[in-house]
Amino acid sequence: MSTMADEPLVDRLRQFLRDLKPDAQALLISELERGLLRGEEATGAELVLQELRRFAREGGRPSPRAGNLARLFFQPLEPFLVDDAATHKHPGRIARVSLDPIWNWVCRDLLPGEAKAITDQVARALSTGDNNKAEELARAFQDRVAVRMEQALNAAWQDDKAMRRLTAQVSTPRALEDVQAILKVLQARDKLAAFGARLPGHVKNFSDQMVDDVKALVESPVAGGSSLFLYVLVMVMSRLAAPWQLIRLATRAAGSDSAARVAETQYEITVSMVLSEMERMVGELKAELRSGKGVAVGALLKAIHDAARGIRTEINLSTDSPWGRELSAIRTEISNMLKAEIDSLPGRVRRLLRPRPAKEITAVATLDPGDVAETEALIEFVGICRNYAGELAINEMTQRVYSDVQNYLDTSTQPLIEALRMAGDADRAFRQAQVDAAARFCAKVFGDDYAATLEKAADVAVHSERKAAKG
Repeated sequence: MSTMADEPLVDRLRQFLRDLKPDAQALLISELERGLLRGEEATGAELVLQELRRFAREGGRPSPRAGNLARLFFQPLEPFLVDDAATHKHPGRIARVSLDPIWNWVCRDLLPGEAKAITDQVARALSTGDNNKAEELARAFQDRVAVRMEQALNAAWQDDKAMRRLTAQVSTPRALEDVQAILKVLQARDKLAAFGARLPGHVKNFSDQMVDDVKALVESPVAGGSSLFLYVLVMVMSRLAAPWQLIRLATRAAGSDSAARVAETQYEITVSMVLSEMERMVGELKAELRSGKGVAVGALLKAIHDAARGIRTEINLSTDSPWGRELSAIRTEISNMLKAEIDSLPGRVRRLLRPRPAKEITAVATLDPGDVAETEALIEFVGICRNYAGELAINEMTQRVYSDVQNYLDTSTQPLIEALRMAGDADRAFRQAQVDAAARFCAKVFGDDYAATLEKAADVAVHSERKAAKG
């Protein structure tokens, strides 16, 4: 007889979803659709949605698909979306978090009746598997929305009251800029798609020949001319493995690495685009450090380091130029952000490993596993910082702190082993925990072989003391 534990996970999930009440199924569909619209990629979301929609069809109920029209509507904007705060300016790009309020504005204020009707029509088309029909409906809706957007913007430019009303209705921090960008992309939807089809899918290294080829494409009629220049540059940057390499278009156009010469070309905007992307990564790094997880810290530090070095290598920047000052400000922000984390490391290591007299240790005393794990992660973090210290203006700081920790570990491990050798029943567990922590820290600083030698010495110390006690 089979049990729940024997059933495949997907079958168990399917049964759980089927057992939900119809109202709960409908609510879950709506929430998952909204999450996908905001760019959230929950594991298994598409599978769950597929099953819930099938149950709705089997039960003869209309499946709420509020997100389908929105996702199709915003599809042309995908190359221009950026995962950042809506307040941060990115030339030619739109914060993904702004899409939800803009969609609400479209459905509530621009074309409320049509939005509802087209939403239902798209839902029916998709429910029968007619994806082409759904896309045709979405494209027609894009065209009508673009007309109304343009009318709303024109009215706003001509009347302060209309501008205030539009800003309040859209309700994003950069309302007018967001609407302008979306309007431009919708109006040039097909031209931008044609340009994107001519670009390489992914560029690992934006080398000389590739730079020439892409520059020729950007300046060709297929790119749509000066009105779309910024947007085609955004599309190019989105295909680069290293976005900072976009600057190579500017230096090639200028025929020089002189910042002044670059500033005289139409490609000068590429420098601002790269600096803005650096600021976005710095904000992401700050969020990672605050979260305490640090999953992406290493990758972010490398990306920021490479961008800073790339800008300084590709362009001859003077420290008093606008771009030079902006880059310097970014480096200073990073240094200030990392300083507190880096400077805290020696104190944390000492607090955990400092020798304690037996009278301070109780039989139940131990080290906090979370504290040990965080300190171990911080050692690894400072080690990563050392690799990128020069470009991030933290070289002296990281070298000083890392040297301090190395010296402390080098001189403190032997006293810890001796303390473990002499430990009694009351303090042995605590002494062992200190040695174990020291071994983990040494593995990060000196390597696994050093840590293994320390663990072996501790094991010998414990067993030799036990033999002596028995004797």
